[in-house]
Amino acid sequence: MVPGGDTVRTTAQNAELALLLEVAGTPKPGNVDRDHEYDDLRFEHFLAGAVGARHGFERAADGDPVGAAFEDAIEGMANQRGGNTQFGAVLVLTPLVATTASGDLTRERVRETVAATTVDDAAGFYRAFEHVDVAVDDPPEGMEPLDVRRGSDAVPTLRERGLTLEAIMEQSADVDDVAAEWIGGFGRVFGAADRLEALSGPVADRASTVFLELLAEQPDTFVVTRQDRETAEEVQRRAKAVLAGEERADALADELVERDINPGTTADLTAGALFVALERGLDV
Repeated sequence: MVPGGDTVRTTAQNAELALLLEVAGTPKPGNVDRDHEYDDLRFEHFLAGAVGARHGFERAADGDPVGAAFEDAIEGMANQRGGNTQFGAVLVLTPLVATTASGDLTRERVRETVAATTVDDAAGFYRAFEHVDVAVDDPPEGMEPLDVRRGSDAVPTLRERGLTLEAIMEQSADVDDVAAEWIGGFGRVFGAADRLEALSGPVADRASTVFLELLAEQPDTFVVTRQDRETAEEVQRRAKAVLAGEERADALADELVERDINPGTTADLTAGALFVALERGLDV
């Protein structure tokens, strides 16, 4: 409910708003925000990406298959000049939107949504990689036929092996924290939503704080993928220093952008937390 009126945001609108509020949170060290951009990836690209993803969220809210809704959202997100702005965030949000549409948004219900995914959903997930470049590790030896970068070419292997989208996420859960959320019932997302609700002040500022708290919890797996674990652990330590008042968040943000270190997975989880909080009634 919007304060002072009778207008109610739809679930899809809340998902879009979660993406917008996530990128508006400032500072989020290493990520694009109101004050920090990369030469080829700007604040405006994230705004356009959020708007473009909405049709896919509407499909998830209408009960369409998760994989098809996700692919649609990614195709719309990619309709801007920055490339991959919110692939991981959309992957977090889509099952949450689908769960909200089918009943109460709880961890138990999200687990049911994930468990109900099919091989067709996995195929939609793979096809989404044809719309935008995503930084991923090379697959382990022997798993080349299931390299997500193959897109549609991998679908026959998915069907041959009967791999659902849940099964695909399970294969990556030990190296990718978005996949780990899918398999673990989105525990970090729901916990971060609790923090967003407990904090006060502008929601974008709360998102910045929650981002730092998530970053301090454990190494960001996107940093591990793009750089290495040592760098991810350094970023984690320095996020803890910011929370302890030993380092300035804006200075760290400037440095990480200069070094091209982007804790994107932490931003993805923050977007999911914002959606959960909005669905629970967080006022904006």
